[in-house]
Amino acid sequence: MNKVVTFGEIMLRLSTPGHLRLGQSRGLDVCFGGGEANVAVSVANYGLSAEFVTCLPANAIGEWCISELRKHNVCTSHIFRGGERLGIYFLETGAVARASKVIYDRSGSSFACIERGMVDWREVLKDACWFHWTGITPAVSRGAAESCLEAIRTANELGVTVSCDLNYRKNLWRYGQCASEVMPALVAGCDVIIGNEEDAEKIFGIKPDGFDVTATGGRVDASAFESVCRQLRGRFPRAGKIAVTLRGSVNANHNTWGGCFSCGDAFYMSPRYDITDIVDRVGGGDSFAGGLIYGLLSYPGDDGRALNFAVAASALKHTVYGDFNLVAAEEVEQLLRGDGSGRVVR
Repeated sequence: MNKVVTFGEIMLRLSTPGHLRLGQSRGLDVCFGGGEANVAVSVANYGLSAEFVTCLPANAIGEWCISELRKHNVCTSHIFRGGERLGIYFLETGAVARASKVIYDRSGSSFACIERGMVDWREVLKDACWFHWTGITPAVSRGAAESCLEAIRTANELGVTVSCDLNYRKNLWRYGQCASEVMPALVAGCDVIIGNEEDAEKIFGIKPDGFDVTATGGRVDASAFESVCRQLRGRFPRAGKIAVTLRGSVNANHNTWGGCFSCGDAFYMSPRYDITDIVDRVGGGDSFAGGLIYGLLSYPGDDGRALNFAVAASALKHTVYGDFNLVAAEEVEQLLRGDGSGRVVR
């Protein structure tokens, strides 16, 4: 069975309607989101078996969250209860030259209280083929980092493929250790590494040869990142497959989007999508990860097709409000076939 297990924190997302600033808004739109939960929803939408592991408070908000995950066919049988609160993040969506802004309110959350030994990872992973985590999880707390390392080592013992999205969030590393100290031991157990154009540099000091990612002019040269993949593989030899998402930001409403993928001596570059009038870019990287996991499982031996599926899936995510990428595999395939007209389907 193609069962995918993900592990991390899910939060309540409170966002201003439209493009209002927080100080203007008299109400906030509510949904749930978080990197690993977003990936679980994506692969479930594509028809794979998905399970999300986390810790939620034993109250009505925790029940609400579980109900939302179940609505999207995500298994919640190993979500355990503890702590007193669900983490929250506030989103103010930017426009044109004004960037979007995220404010976290997640200190002391139920997930941050997780400790090593609380999850029976051998039981959780016994019928799984894939385990996915992101760099956000070990940033939340020391206990979350230690539990994630337990999961990775168990998955390695059981022969379960492990993927990570590096997802560097500098504002979360507050418990006395930094990403460069904690992440290497976790990434060393990964078979697939995913990152954006800056993650490897921010965490490991690995950057593309002769390319400045801060001055893209809205376009990112995919070929420049072959060196990043090569350097990551040299540092983490277990990782046979490495993918990098490439976002060129023209402004808050207009991005270019693509990716590259390295496996052995093969290097693939996806088509580039020109995404205008963005509805919601939050969760774009997670939608790429979910699409890549699905592609690698569904198109074995065709890494180029898996990459193109992941990029197309995440391009579509920019048209969907909320953290979750609520698109079906057929919709992604339709875009891959060249139908991006947006005509009404009757």
